[in-house]
Amino acid sequence: MEAISHKMLEKSIEAFIMAIEIYNKPTLRYRVEGFSFFICNAWELMLKAYLIESQGEKSIYYAKQQDRTITLSNCIEMIFTNDKDPVRINLERIVELRNTSTHFITEEYEQIYIPLFQSCVINYTNKMLQYFNKDVTENIPSNFLTLSVKISPVDPQVIQARYPKPIASHLLKTQQNIIDSVPENGNSKYAVLIRHDMYITKKSELATATISITKNAAEAAYILRDVKDKHLLCPYNRKQSLEIINRWIKRDHLDFINPSKQPEDERLHIFTSSHFDLIVKFYGVKNEDKYCYKYTNGKQTLYTYSEAALLMIYNEIKKDPENIIKNIKGRQKDFK
Repeated sequence: MEAISHKMLEKSIEAFIMAIEIYNKPTLRYRVEGFSFFICNAWELMLKAYLIESQGEKSIYYAKQQDRTITLSNCIEMIFTNDKDPVRINLERIVELRNTSTHFITEEYEQIYIPLFQSCVINYTNKMLQYFNKDVTENIPSNFLTLSVKISPVDPQVIQARYPKPIASHLLKTQQNIIDSVPENGNSKYAVLIRHDMYITKKSELATATISITKNAAEAAYILRDVKDKHLLCPYNRKQSLEIINRWIKRDHLDFINPSKQPEDERLHIFTSSHFDLIVKFYGVKNEDKYCYKYTNGKQTLYTYSEAALLMIYNEIKKDPENIIKNIKGRQKDFK
């Protein structure tokens, strides 16, 4: 059983990497179709390997057809038993896309599905780590896990002019259904919200475009260097960051010590929100553009963090897992 599940995991990771490479390849016009096929294949192989290890090899075959394995949809229902689970809903949406993409595939699906695709990529890496203690970033650099984004919006009038009525109607209905399904404050396990925030700054290193003022309109121009989608670069909130860092600690068997007031033999070995806040403040993570994204939701200020930030924090923990918290608190006292 272990040999079969191991081969499945190898193929799963390979399919996952192929999905990423296809989607991020700029010369492919219809990347959505290829991505949906391979990401579904990656999930199916991973979930079947999980079923084999948890329930035995027979669990991946139909009871009355022992020569036929169950579908990805069957796997999803068996493992994610809560039909309100955002991971399950996200995956079911993409399975639906895979099943219908041969009939309705268009370039505009990129803009519609990218929030779901990005969440699906993150969910896959998290589940692979949770179920099998495998870190996908050992096979593909973490920066490649951020999918490229086509910034032009879906214009209903352009869609209706470009495509026959059935395809245009299906495309616009799909777009509206996805928009309506995303919670107001977002849910990164279902869809990574894409925000394009524009502000004027004198710091050229932070600018995505430059402007100039001139009396001659013919001389005026701007240069667009790139679009910085911070929600894709920094997709993890504090809770998700804690989950990932604790999984890494468990995976590498680090003897991280929670210096509580309890007796020596009862100290908790878990990385908590207070530890996270302590390290974030000490290393100035919130001040680094590559580590943190700050935004407002009404009157509330929120922060999300990048993969690079989580790796930086974890690498600092690895240097001295038993004493890092105590040392930081001691150094803070020295500065006071």
